[in-house]
Amino acid sequence: MTKTIRIGVIGMGSASESYIPHVRRLPLEGVPCEIVVSCDLRASQKARAEAHQIADFTTDPAEVIGRRDVDLVMILTAMPSHGPLALSALQAGKRVLLEKPMSIDLAEAREILKLSKTSAGNLVCAPHVALSPVYREIAQRIANGEIGRPLTARGLYGWAGPDWASWFYEPGGGPMFDLGVYNVTTLTGLLGPAKRVVALGTTALPERMIGDRKIKVDIEDNVHLLLEFDGGCIASIATGFTMQKYRTPGIEIYGSEGTVQMIGEDWGPQGFELWRNDRACWEVHELGGGWRWTDGIRDLIQSAQEGRKPVNAPDHAFHVLDVMSKCHESILTGRAVAIASTFTPLVFENRAARLAPHLDHAPS
Repeated sequence: MTKTIRIGVIGMGSASESYIPHVRRLPLEGVPCEIVVSCDLRASQKARAEAHQIADFTTDPAEVIGRRDVDLVMILTAMPSHGPLALSALQAGKRVLLEKPMSIDLAEAREILKLSKTSAGNLVCAPHVALSPVYREIAQRIANGEIGRPLTARGLYGWAGPDWASWFYEPGGGPMFDLGVYNVTTLTGLLGPAKRVVALGTTALPERMIGDRKIKVDIEDNVHLLLEFDGGCIASIATGFTMQKYRTPGIEIYGSEGTVQMIGEDWGPQGFELWRNDRACWEVHELGGGWRWTDGIRDLIQSAQEGRKPVNAPDHAFHVLDVMSKCHESILTGRAVAIASTFTPLVFENRAARLAPHLDHAPS
């Protein structure tokens, strides 16, 4: 029988309200797992655990990580605590689902990456966009050469900003780590590692309301980032807690022979639109909205049960953090900054070549 994976949840805030129901559904979909304990530094969150029928609750993360009946730790806390908790859980040999970003400190993330390669447990870092059927179909179309060689691209993700926690507006928070991380993950996944970035950022709204309390904003809440890739391709990303509403694709990639545009955001895509010069018309591919942005937990559980590596690789998450960290450096210095890290992108088979093998060069 397939082993039931036992899960400990650290962080019972807003993210848990999406992850926990997802985990609850997985056994009904043939993925055996159960949540055995939850944790939050705020004792008041015990009520939320009880509402989700999680019997055991603690305010000590170390208790969750140290439990022998916990196979997998989900870290859903505020961003500043991601790194230390991930290190502790990996050192304990646990499988780890880590919400984005993997750390707010690049040196700490480098230690997490190093440990993830030797720990008995695997590490999966959000965002989980590469698991989306829409992302995979777009990647497949690019691999097929349907838009030619990618030349330029754009990502957009923003909203008016959170009003429930001040850490979003403190160092270690901000829209790039919270929102832009999706676009950076998607575009580097589709186009490959970035090699240089340049950025501008401002504090557009110097004061914010958190509940009924006014706070000072100590981060850039309005950021535009440019990324350079091999082959001359350039991408731009606009993100911020400065956008009330918009009606535009979350991701666009322009190639030498066509264009592909995602319908909706990359964390919840609905499909894509494809233009090919040889057909001279727009094709609309509506793939539905059934995919859940929390689905990294499914892949981590299934990888454990199937004895394979998860799809999301820690190297990619580290590269994304490197890009975002260099984005901040560029804002401070006003200069373009080189990216030293890299990763191996997922490989999507060229279906066009497979379906037309006679086009391949035969060995002489």
